[in-house]
Amino acid sequence: MTMKIAVLPGDGIGPEIVKQALRVLDVLKNEGMEMEFTEAPLGGQAYDEYGHPYPEFTQKVCRAADAVLLGAVGGPQYDNLDRPLRPERGLLAIRKDLGLFANLRPAMLYPELANASTLKPEVVAGLDIMIVRELTGDVYFGQPRGMRTNDEGEREGFNTMVYKESEVRRIAHVAFGIAMKRGKKLCSVDKANVLETTEFWKEIVIDVAKEYPEVELSHMYVDNAAMQLIRNPKQFDVMVTGNIFGDILSDEASMLTGSIGMLASASLNASKQGLYEPSHGSAPDIAGQNLANPIATILSVAMMLRYSFDNEAAAVRIEAAVKKVLAAGYRTGDIYEEGMKKVSCSEMGDQIVAAM
Repeated sequence: MTMKIAVLPGDGIGPEIVKQALRVLDVLKNEGMEMEFTEAPLGGQAYDEYGHPYPEFTQKVCRAADAVLLGAVGGPQYDNLDRPLRPERGLLAIRKDLGLFANLRPAMLYPELANASTLKPEVVAGLDIMIVRELTGDVYFGQPRGMRTNDEGEREGFNTMVYKESEVRRIAHVAFGIAMKRGKKLCSVDKANVLETTEFWKEIVIDVAKEYPEVELSHMYVDNAAMQLIRNPKQFDVMVTGNIFGDILSDEASMLTGSIGMLASASLNASKQGLYEPSHGSAPDIAGQNLANPIATILSVAMMLRYSFDNEAAAVRIEAAVKKVLAAGYRTGDIYEEGMKKVSCSEMGDQIVAAM
């Protein structure tokens, strides 16, 4: 079966890091794995070409694909656009359009990078967390929302935090399923002492847990979870939470590893069609300079092979190649330390391809 992959280079460093990820896929393609790539614009690139961050052409390409590989979106030149036209709205739109409700954000620290973390090596060494974030509900998508003048004549902004039972159940099943394949520990993060929405969330997660008796379920308020990620991150295996809490906690967890440039992500729908992208942004300050770290994008390709194409062997092979290159001392600028071999974005790609 031919794997149909939509390629969205995007903005900033996006084209550079996606180019290196495609080189890794080309290794597998040249060995006989059947792949078909179709490129399309998203974000600022799409606005420049089509006047919209998620144009109809891109919609068609993504809907027809088995998986989507994305670089990054955004840049300062788009900051003054009307909100619906900004690059980030294209990202929200593709998530909604494809029904990508489950965001998987691993935070794993390679032993060679223990000194790159701002925390003590003994606190983070051996870190391996998976954060499962619900991606299409919560306060980011709830209605009504907007800005208005209230009855007292004062301006105010308002958003709605809301979750349907079906939305909570499906993300809980994803999280429990992943926990079953890992350490069989799941921590559900909420704010049930204040927010009725998350009290409801907790109730549903407890009910779903009955179907997974082997998984040890715990609960934690989001403020405590944020503290515990810094205090003792290795207590966690899999964490599951809503959209806004997951957005914040996954970025916090990413920095435990020393660089957000190392972290992949996957966003899946019910049929395993997925959007795969690095956790970092478009880094416009270094765009076009061949300085970016492509590892997060390359590891996102490994996640693609694992979750959308059920090819564990290929995924492990890519991850092993990354590990081998890091063990050999190669570093891009964001993870460089004295005594290591400093390389460019494309040179890091060279090393990983060679290691495969």
